[in-house]
Amino acid sequence: MYLRNALRAATALTLATAATGVFAETLTIATVNNGDMIRMQSYTDDFTAKTGHEIEWVTLEENVLRQRVTTDISAHGGQFDIMTIGMYETPIWAANGWLVSLDGLPAEYDIDDILPAMRNGLSLDGTLYAAPFYGESSMIMYRTDLMEAAGLEMPSAPSWEFVAEAARAMTDRENEIYGICLRGKAGWGENMAFLTATSNAFGARWFDEDWTPQFDSEEWATTLNFYVDLLNDAGPPGASNNGFNENLSLFQQGKCGMWIDATVAASFVTNPDDSTVADSVGFALAPDTGLGPRSNWLWAWALAIPAGTQKEAAAMEFIQWATSKDYIEMVAANEGWANVPPGARTSLYENPNYQAVPFAQMTLESILSADPNNPTVDPVPYVGVQFAAIPEFAGIATEVGQEFSAALAGQQTVEEALAKAQALTIDAMEAAGY
Repeated sequence: MYLRNALRAATALTLATAATGVFAETLTIATVNNGDMIRMQSYTDDFTAKTGHEIEWVTLEENVLRQRVTTDISAHGGQFDIMTIGMYETPIWAANGWLVSLDGLPAEYDIDDILPAMRNGLSLDGTLYAAPFYGESSMIMYRTDLMEAAGLEMPSAPSWEFVAEAARAMTDRENEIYGICLRGKAGWGENMAFLTATSNAFGARWFDEDWTPQFDSEEWATTLNFYVDLLNDAGPPGASNNGFNENLSLFQQGKCGMWIDATVAASFVTNPDDSTVADSVGFALAPDTGLGPRSNWLWAWALAIPAGTQKEAAAMEFIQWATSKDYIEMVAANEGWANVPPGARTSLYENPNYQAVPFAQMTLESILSADPNNPTVDPVPYVGVQFAAIPEFAGIATEVGQEFSAALAGQQTVEEALAKAQALTIDAMEAAGY
């Protein structure tokens, strides 16, 4: 019965493709080397069977992906038919006319089912320009056994003071157990995503209301000193080289007492096929300092069509397939509900099967608690939690991230890193006309 229904569905989609005049194409897709994207690639035979379209994947490390797709789309290079981008790029690129609107998605796709936080961040003037494959915030993933052994109990909404105490208490360097793993690898979407979100909780901000850079503030000094001291005391060796994937590997090997990072990692650290500590992982909201904001970000890895592609109709079909409710059901049927792409659709969080997943509610709470329009303690002129949504941000934050990573590596002091960050940000903003 399943085979008969699958054949009928494939035939119906193939006939629909023929009716719309879309012929078999080969789509080139640029994506990030995160686990959910790798999983998607293993299912693309289903898409090819239904549509006749073939896929060529260009799978890149996060920093490299951002550089490649930005260079290509700004130069109208035409290397890719679909790009994996996020909430920072989407509205800026859409305003430049670089992206195809997704108004062409059919009614059954149900755009209204996309979580409002994700839909708003991927839209310009109410029009969706990128469809979320998955959405995320960030939260604490921690070893329940190590926390218990340290004589501590993780609150559901902890402070940074508690997290620092617990990290130091759980550290056992002789046995290669480090109390906390945090991003240190330089990049606007790597260490600066973490540090910008963290700085919000400490009362810092990138710019004041007049667009004056704020790295010379007491709040930024407190943030960066706290981070460097914590990783020096309780982090793994070489932390300045670690991004999402490196810390994921360390956690799965049982070497991290806590890891504060993307909520999407929850399915990987609790998967017994990959994680040696799968049965002893707990979750909590990202920490705060009592000032209001927590240290969690808001992001979506989303699929967008660059303007000028000759394969727009086929690209739209792929986006419809990869970000649909049916795709979620297909992954759930094959790999269980814990492994479906999270954070994108309201219906997923209304599904009793998914509500039973141990990290589902904490992920949703984290997403809902991030406010891109009011990310900081003091007012700011920009939108964005872990970024400022201006075109200059990516370049500036890449350079700032290098200075902060060097401070973590002990190549310069925190004070030197902040002074350089302030100077280069002032120069860049003045050059841009702010």
